[in-house]
Amino acid sequence: MKKIKLPVTRIEGHGLITLRLGEDGEVAEAKFHVTEVRGFERFCRGRTIWEMPGITARICGICPVSHLLCSAKAGDAILAVRPPRAADKLRRLMNLGQFVQSHALSFFHLSSPDLLLGWDSDPARRNVFGLMEKHPELALDGIRLRAYGQKVIEALGGRKIHPAWAVPGGVRSPLSEEARDALAAGLPEAMRIVQDAISLYEEHLDDWAEEIATFGNFPSLFMSLVAEDGTWEHYGGRIRFVDADRNVVADGLDPASYQEYIGEKTEGWSYLKFPYYKEAGYPEGLYRVGPLARLNCCDRMGTPLADEALKRFRALADGKAVTSSFHYHYARLIEILASLERIGRYLEDPEVLSARVRAEAGINELEGVGVHEAPRGTLFHHYRVDEDGIIQWVNLIVSTGQNNLAMNRTVRQIAQRYLTGREITEGLLNRLEGGIRAYDPCLSCSVHAVGRMPLKVQLFDQGGALISERARA
Repeated sequence: MKKIKLPVTRIEGHGLITLRLGEDGEVAEAKFHVTEVRGFERFCRGRTIWEMPGITARICGICPVSHLLCSAKAGDAILAVRPPRAADKLRRLMNLGQFVQSHALSFFHLSSPDLLLGWDSDPARRNVFGLMEKHPELALDGIRLRAYGQKVIEALGGRKIHPAWAVPGGVRSPLSEEARDALAAGLPEAMRIVQDAISLYEEHLDDWAEEIATFGNFPSLFMSLVAEDGTWEHYGGRIRFVDADRNVVADGLDPASYQEYIGEKTEGWSYLKFPYYKEAGYPEGLYRVGPLARLNCCDRMGTPLADEALKRFRALADGKAVTSSFHYHYARLIEILASLERIGRYLEDPEVLSARVRAEAGINELEGVGVHEAPRGTLFHHYRVDEDGIIQWVNLIVSTGQNNLAMNRTVRQIAQRYLTGREITEGLLNRLEGGIRAYDPCLSCSVHAVGRMPLKVQLFDQGGALISERARA
């Protein structure tokens, strides 16, 4: 069989795509390889439960808040305490800021060069600098919007990256009145930016019809947290699975009992796990998480403007699940809008200024699970400790890992559409990358990889001889 290798660019971490061609020259198999590991699940053993939020936040510089908060929630379970109401609201506020900054980075800086400059355009210009040249105001808006999300994080945690703020039992410090007022002052501009971006996306839907049809457009299960009444949720709630028709497959599942319904498979060619829905088996239990899944799973967004946007989103599939992974981009923008609306509500809530932000307790349970929605999808932190609170065992199931089966299927679908003959075209390379990029994978979170990946594609014949190669620095 012939083989093509593609390291993937403009994502967080290291990845490689391998395509294998059958005797007929068509794509028979596609694999998304993740090839490095740093081992957080092992070297955290022997640390205390109190250290875990700060340690696991270092898994990633893009989404440290996600690990910080999820780890603190696992600590809450081990202390067997409920954080004060103010602490719960402040944690939610920080997570909303994380949604804004992470989604803005993904859409404006990583993906919009493809969407607005063209999939077949010169790769030397198809980047944020090319975007600034052709769409300067849009590029600046992306910077402003991400900066607003980072300001929310900094106002609470004292720093934009790796804030040592959330702890088992609550948070270290409350929000000041001055910081609240500054965030409120910046909210209108952030709202304007995301509404403009949603309009821009909707105006270009016809231009992207071919990519929408082929970028991971297949029926699957979707999983996310939802509130008790089915409203979009990002921090608490219960687990829901829906199918491609938006029929509820399972609902009200206890997040702490995730091992009862989520299985974890490993493959020898990747350090990235392959989670699946146990009832359907492996690999038929493929499910997707993240913005697309959350909008497919929820009944409503819970804020006026986002609910109106959700109606337009749902119209794409006549009320059924939107199954094209290309529309992760659309879902991200709607989630930014919902996050900003909710941030506005919290900033008007006097309880966020309360100084009662931490519950004190000792080790009351020897096991705890923290679950919430990170920007890229549902995140699980599972710890076991001894009587002194020393970590004995850790399991992390992260968003990108749960999308692993879907990403592999996506690159196969794209390759089957765009690979013809032996020629490795720039358009093929970029669309394969774009299919992965739609999921906004965070490979440092998934397998704890570091560094920047170049792009290299190699095509081998059946005997293993190199017949074609294309590289991008």
